[in-house]
This record gives sequence, C-alpha cells and structure tokens, in this order.
Amino acid sequence: MAKSSSGANLKTKIKRTPRIAALDPDPAILNYLRRILSDRFSLSLFTEAAELLGSLSESAAPDLLLMDWHIDEDFSGASAFRLLTELRASHPSLPIILLACSAELKEVVAAARMGATDVLLKPFRKADIDLAVQQYLNDTAKQPIGDDESREIQLDENTSFVRASQRMREIESQCRLVAHADIPVLILGESGTGKEVATLFIHKMSSRSQRGFMKVNCAAMPADLLESELFGYEQGAFTGAVKSKPGKFEICNNGTIFLDEIGEMPAVLQAKLLQVLQDGSFSRLGSRSSVKVDVRVIAATNIDIKAAIAKKTFREDLYYRLNGFTLKMPPLRERLEEIPILAQHFMRKVAAKYERPPLPISPALLQALNSHSWPGNLRELENTIKRYIILGDEQAIIDELTPLQLAETTAPEAEDSGGNGSLKHLVKNLKDGAESAAIAKSLEATGWNRKAAASDLQISYKALLYKIKQYKIVPPQKSFNPSSREKE
Repeated sequence: MAKSSSGANLKTKIKRTPRIAALDPDPAILNYLRRILSDRFSLSLFTEAAELLGSLSESAAPDLLLMDWHIDEDFSGASAFRLLTELRASHPSLPIILLACSAELKEVVAAARMGATDVLLKPFRKADIDLAVQQYLNDTAKQPIGDDESREIQLDENTSFVRASQRMREIESQCRLVAHADIPVLILGESGTGKEVATLFIHKMSSRSQRGFMKVNCAAMPADLLESELFGYEQGAFTGAVKSKPGKFEICNNGTIFLDEIGEMPAVLQAKLLQVLQDGSFSRLGSRSSVKVDVRVIAATNIDIKAAIAKKTFREDLYYRLNGFTLKMPPLRERLEEIPILAQHFMRKVAAKYERPPLPISPALLQALNSHSWPGNLRELENTIKRYIILGDEQAIIDELTPLQLAETTAPEAEDSGGNGSLKHLVKNLKDGAESAAIAKSLEATGWNRKAAASDLQISYKALLYKIKQYKIVPPQKSFNPSSREKE
C-alpha cells in the first residue's frame, strides 16, 4: 500500500511539458530554436507545411506554433494565407506566432483578421523568443497549459487587459499584431467597452513601449483650448500666453498619443491633425515655423463614424488616414461569459484600492450580473462592484440590478397574477409604470427629440434609448413629426 501511495503522489506531481511546434524552411532557424528551447519544451520541427498539417491531424495540437510567414521559395503571400486559414479552421484556439522578415502593413492587417496571434521579426534573439513564449505559456501558470480561455495581462499599476472569450482572444491577437506595424489605429465601440485599455495594450506591445504615452479627450475642451493642448503655443499667441509651451505631440515625440472621442474633434482641428498624420509636421499657435515629430496616433470614438462623414461633421480623408487598422470592441452584453472573470478582476482591483478584503460573489449575485444588459459596459460593471465593496450589502446590489433584469417579464406577470402578486412585483410594476409615463410625457413635450428629453429627465442619451426600448414606447402616429427627431 505504501508503494501504491508513493506512486500516486509521484503521478500527481508530474507536470506535462508544454509542446511547441515550429515551421520554417530554413534548417538553421530550426536548429537555433532547438538549441534555445529544447531544454524547457517538447519541440516538433517542420520544414514543410504538409508535414505540419499531417502531424496535427494525427496527434494532439501543440500549445504554441511558430510559423514562418515565407514558407515557399516562390512566396507571394497566398500560400501562407491559405495555411493560416486552414490552421484557424481546424485549431481555432491555437496561438500562432508568425516569423517574418518584415512587418508589411497589408500582410499584418490580413494576418490579424485571419487570427494570427503575434508576429516576431527576423533576425530574432533568444530574448525575443523567450519573451514571446512567456506571453503564451509561462505567464499562464495559474491555469493549465493549453487552457486559453481566460487571461489577465498587467499593463500598469492600475490597468489590466482581461479577456475570457473567443471574441476578446481575437482582439488580443489583433492588438499584438498591429502593435508591430506602427500604423494609426482606429478603435470603435460603445462607451465603457475598454477602448483605452486596448490602446495601452497596443502601446505596451510596440517598439515605442519605453517612450511616452499620452491621452487627450477631444470632447472635454473647446476647440481653441484643444488646439493649444495638442500642438502647443508661442509666447504672446493669445492673452495669458506669457511663455511658450509645447503641446502633447511634441512632448510625446517617438511615443504614442491616444485621441479619445476623436469623433467630437472640431472641424477646424481635423485638417491640422490630417497634416500631422501625413508628414508629421505642424505649427504651434502663434508660430510661423513648423515642428517635426514622430508620434503614433491611436484614436477612439463611440459614434457612428461613417454617419458622421455623411453628415460632413467628420472629414473623410482624416478617417482614411486614421484607419490604418480598425478594432471594434464588443459591448459586454455580447460577451456575457466574461462577467464572472471580470467581476472577480474588478473585485480584486477595487478591494486593493480601498484596502478592504474582497467580498464573495454568490450564485444569486452572479445570476443578477449575468441577467443585466450593461448599457454602460465594463465601466458600469466596475462601478457596480465598487458599490458592493463600499456598501457591503449584496442584496442591495441585486435589487439595484433587478428592475432592468426583469423588465421584459414583469408586465405579463402583472397581468397573469390577478391579485396574488408578491409585494415586490407590485411595487416593481408601479415603479415601471411611473417611469414609463414620465419618459413618454417628456418625449411628447419635446416633440420626440430624444436628446432634449434625456436632458430634461437628467439621464444619459443611451439610458433613454434603452428605456424607450425596454418599455416599448412608440410615438403617436398623428403628432409625430420625423423632422423634429434628432438624427443618430
């Protein structure tokens, strides 16, 4: 029995060696990879794509694939694309790092859209390989090797890139790839979806990671102040300009600048920004000489940018300059499977900030979180967890989420319950009825101008749109004037 127990204990201590496959037509590259990786990983090396595909069809997939981007001598791009497409179809969660001689824009963009995870430029050093491997194997020690479902990447003291869904795994891969291309990036998505986190992630993965990173909110200041903030000014350029001051573009030279809410940038500044993107030059306010900078621009907006172009509120040529690559951040309601992971992440973050012990997330609270529609996305979820930490009252949070959680079902329940409904449902129905009536009255008073009604009700425009849909409020056919309704 002692022998059996010892054998069982020994078995539990054995850990599977991570498996890495590498495809490269150059034997020297494969020998180099063998020399620096074979002592820590189980390697499978291939010089031809057919050999790799045959191995994948006959045995378990590796934990990581290093794949040369120029796999044929007469390479034109098509063969590598076909292989990447086939690998993604058969092994959708396999991390694939491309080994390339250059990071051409068109190739990087196409590879990102097809699901490549990262790109490593030749000639690479042992440190480059070790860092790339660490990102996908060693850094996931908290989860079993090969489990690529959840991941938390620390970007700075207060920010982490967290993902626990296939959709966000693709976002992570696209961020890593586009980081190497050093092109403008446009990030689209609703407010609170994590656009700034994605921007910081791209900066940290890029060759500019050791240089400055600055954020400018284009919607937070008027045009003249925004211009001086971005481009600086000379002494005497305006009243109060007692000395010259550099702008964010100069301060952030060789780094990355994040233009948040770019859709709100005044038209007069859009032309100046276009010039910076074209040739890297601009003039300070009050100056006749130009300044030359090398800054990577990443912009984000929550508006429909193409609709803004159609309305002539956003320059089409600026859009195409910014749109070197577009990332679309999905709303939280489209990745509800991430809520347990994100809730725990925010719990740890907020608890540390307020120096309080993390609180448990019970099945009842998790059900309420999963049932909520999250119009405020990640920001709303973090604030909800913050209130939970401060109040320490789980039921208060559940009750707070309940009105939206049961919005679609309470009306039928009220009709079917006769006089036997619970007090909670009765109060809920009264509250919903009063709220619906107040919204309808405000909409009627403003001629169904929803932005004016939102202001009148002192709620956000998005919250009003959600309530209109929630309560199925429709304009009266006779009094509704389409011309009075604001364009979206």
